[in-house]
Amino acid sequence: MARGGINKALVQKARQAILARGENPSIDVVRVELGNTGSKTTIHRYLKELEDAERGRNAASIPLSEQLANMVGQLADQLEEDVQATVAQEREQLARERLDYQNQTRLAESRIQQLESQCSELTEQFQAAQQALQQEQQRRQQAEVENARLLQANHDQEARLQDREGQIRSLEEKHQHARDALEHYRQASKEQREQEQRRHESQIQQLQLELRQLQQTLIMKHDELTQLNRDNARLLAEARQLQKEQHAQQQLLAQKTQTLEALQSALAGAERSNETLEQRCRTLQEEISRLGEASETQSQQAQALQARLIEATAQLKLLGVPLANSDGVRSTSPGTRSP
Repeated sequence: MARGGINKALVQKARQAILARGENPSIDVVRVELGNTGSKTTIHRYLKELEDAERGRNAASIPLSEQLANMVGQLADQLEEDVQATVAQEREQLARERLDYQNQTRLAESRIQQLESQCSELTEQFQAAQQALQQEQQRRQQAEVENARLLQANHDQEARLQDREGQIRSLEEKHQHARDALEHYRQASKEQREQEQRRHESQIQQLQLELRQLQQTLIMKHDELTQLNRDNARLLAEARQLQKEQHAQQQLLAQKTQTLEALQSALAGAERSNETLEQRCRTLQEEISRLGEASETQSQQAQALQARLIEATAQLKLLGVPLANSDGVRSTSPGTRSP
């Protein structure tokens, strides 16, 4: 069907105007004369009907040779128009396919850039996780060294406490022996005082002096015992503080271990995400390769169409058929005339 506004009368009018100018009324020239409207198929059909009608009117007055020449020219014109229409359609199809391929290529390049950006971000996150893991390992090693030092210090304190306890027991035993001896002496003195009071007055004075010396020694030993008790209490407090610090270090070490396990889990998740992105990158690269092969195939098809056009043009030249130039006017070979 003809497009809106295009009919046989308009095509006939345009054809007559072109013939009046001395030009060849080809399909493209007629379409330009109509204001670039109407399909080429419809224009070709109307032109064929008008030419057939004109040939029917002029058949009686035109010699047979001229009629044959006109028929050959018309067939050549029709063949040329068909070839031009086919080539135009192929070019339009090729242009559309090329535009689609360019759009797909741009989309693929944009997607590749996005994936590369995501891959770079994941790589930076992976490196940061590795650095954090190394720092945590160093901190863990330092904590283990500090824990070992504290354990050794605790063992040393326990050894010193045991030594102090041994010294305290030894002093207590000596003190008890001294008290026992003093009690025994008092009892002996009490028993012998009445019997030997006069005889041992000088000895009593000497014994009193020795007693005072023993009391002073006892006081000194008591002071030493008090100081040892104080030292013992202080050492016990230090041991409790060391035990508290050791417990705090163990809790800190447990927290660091949990943090390390969480970082290792995050690192494994990042590695899995990285593998997924690498697989998607490989898929996109394969799709780009496939699109490149399709583009190469389309280029080969365009070259084949160009070769067919050149071959058809050569055949038309061999037949002596005038060809249309860039402005729609057919060129004539020497020895031929325009119908």
